[in-house]
Amino acid sequence: MIDFYLALLAFGVLFATCAYGLALRAGSMAIVDLVWTLLLGLGGFTYVLILQITGEASLRSWIVFSVLFAWSFRLSGYLLRDRVRGNKEDPRYANLAKHWGSQANRNFYFLFLAQVFLATVFLVPVVHAANNPAPLGGSDVLAVGIALLALLGETIADKQLADFRAKPTNQGKVCVSGLWRYSRHPNYFFEWLHWWAYAAFAMTGPDAWICLIGPLLMYIFLRYVTGIPHAERSSLQHRGEAYRRYQQTTSPFFPWIPRQLPS
Repeated sequence: MIDFYLALLAFGVLFATCAYGLALRAGSMAIVDLVWTLLLGLGGFTYVLILQITGEASLRSWIVFSVLFAWSFRLSGYLLRDRVRGNKEDPRYANLAKHWGSQANRNFYFLFLAQVFLATVFLVPVVHAANNPAPLGGSDVLAVGIALLALLGETIADKQLADFRAKPTNQGKVCVSGLWRYSRHPNYFFEWLHWWAYAAFAMTGPDAWICLIGPLLMYIFLRYVTGIPHAERSSLQHRGEAYRRYQQTTSPFFPWIPRQLPS
């Protein structure tokens, strides 16, 4: 097991370095977002193949990694279409480049390498869930249900926002319809929900707590580090008072009924 993670780290460094070179050439540091999603999918695919070759693969392991593949494929495709394609750099990375100044290229490389570490850490609960030796049961049905709900919710949230932004009349406005009426970041909420699927897959086996690493770390990153703080800073910069009002009425993460402000 340790050898697998070490090999993943080594391959990941090479993968991230190549992606960084491509980002420099394309002028789009948003490519960094693809590194951890693709590396997780590739790592999971490699691991389940090893299980199959050694005769240790089970139906649960294939189900678990099918969930991971579906997540990686959808999110990678969305990031490629929404953040990488086109002539403009993602505002988050444009602001980072401006903030870092002459050190930007060096710091971005470290950011690419950090994705390798994150992908390795997030693969731990997936592998642990896949190796659960208990018979299939109701908790696995629950896990698949969580995964499908998360996949559907994130897809709908991304589609609603893309449709809103595609209309020229909505330029500079805030999307407050659909799922975005109940959460300022429903896409992040469903991304977090996805990681509970592996906890459900593992709950009938030993050391199931290991799979809590996924939702716990994902919540910290999305809520306080890389997700909401950067997204809201950019939204305030581009949408100003309209977004401040949105912040006052709408839950930042967990979907909830919006508050009414006095007129």
